Amino acid sequence: MHTRDIIRKSIAFMEDRLQEALTLEQIAGHAGFSPHHFHRLFRREVGTNVADYLRRRRLCLASRMLLYSDQSIIDISLHGHFESQEAFTRAFKRMYGMPPGRFRKMFSPHIQEPKGEITMRQETKVKGWILSGSHPHQYEIGIDRGTVHQGHASGYIKALTPEGPGAFATLMQQFKADQYVGKRMRFSGFVRTAGVKEYCGLWMRVDNSAEDVLQFDNMNDRKIVGDTNWNHYAIVLDVPSNAATVSIGVLLMGPGQAWVDSFRFEEVDASVPTTNLELHYELPDEPSNLNFDE
Repeated sequence: MHTRDIIRKSIAFMEDRLQEALTLEQIAGHAGFSPHHFHRLFRREVGTNVADYLRRRRLCLASRMLLYSDQSIIDISLHGHFESQEAFTRAFKRMYGMPPGRFRKMFSPHIQEPKGEITMRQETKVKGWILSGSHPHQYEIGIDRGTVHQGHASGYIKALTPEGPGAFATLMQQFKADQYVGKRMRFSGFVRTAGVKEYCGLWMRVDNSAEDVLQFDNMNDRKIVGDTNWNHYAIVLDVPSNAATVSIGVLLMGPGQAWVDSFRFEEVDASVPTTNLELHYELPDEPSNLNFDE
């Protein structure tokens, strides 16, 4: 099993047990590695250690509980496996900039419908990102403050009324390749999906000035489908010397919704394998039908 698959398997294991007292030994054992080796692999792939990942995810869950439940702060801290309410308050303040009690009073990102259902306030524009694709008018992008991996919000792309098979849209951005030329770059982040029937995936493309594709990966060989919890995905591409632009994003084909959070774009060394999809174009050996007889 590839390292990326092992890390995703371990993240799924943790996500299902965030309210349990997990240890590094348990998580590493589930992945089939020694704690030391697994810790090194996890940090290299995700960019943080296991303890920090668990703490941040539990704090994120705590923030949701503060806003959408009546549980006391001490009960919420116990759910998050903090040793005391004071320890929870210190950690929460470091991450959110204020103690949990004030956070609960200040933020109300939901309204109550007549029957008690919760409707999230979602913004339809995402700074720095654009909506594109084959049928962008059939999709919606925005900020979701209710479904979050870390921090205050996640981005999302959602199908409204996709027009049959093959319709897709992407939440994307494009930037100059200049400062990344000659480097191996990794675009990674966390994705969660609901009702994805065709497929969802991160994507990254490196083009030259003529807009020819030099490097490309859209996770077509490792599609995200169905209902999935938060997990970590990555694309690794080289940026050749003649590169002009880099494009990154998340693609959703067909119906469903995808949430994305905690994106990173960083240089990695040559020991990290690329995920480039080779684009092969079959050319005939000689011209044909020059007189248009057929």
